[in-house]
Amino acid sequence: MAKAVSKAWDGATVRKWLDSRVVAARSEQVSAERGGRDRQDDCDKAAAEEMVCALLKAKGATPTQAEVLDALAALLDRAEFVWAGVYNDTRFDRHVRAFAKKVVRMAKASDGFENVAHYQ
Repeated sequence: MAKAVSKAWDGATVRKWLDSRVVAARSEQVSAERGGRDRQDDCDKAAAEEMVCALLKAKGATPTQAEVLDALAALLDRAEFVWAGVYNDTRFDRHVRAFAKKVVRMAKASDGFENVAHYQ
């Protein structure tokens, strides 16, 4: 069996990924809002992604893997999340936690941050 090789942490790549995800999430929110009531959940999901990425960028937590994981742990310890333009607070909280956990998995493996494609 081949042993999995973990990648070295690259803070610049993570910052670039966060920047691209914020832009993509804002674009997805606009698209979802144009879809009307049927796409409100998509809008909340995109807002959750934007919030997580924007908070990580604002904290400047990308230089080390440990700082990113600590910032995400602090985020997940919150009782509730407040963000402008959210349609359903309960769903939004669920989406924030799900996306933050996805980023935790990515950060632990130091993998996936190279993918800056709009749709993921």
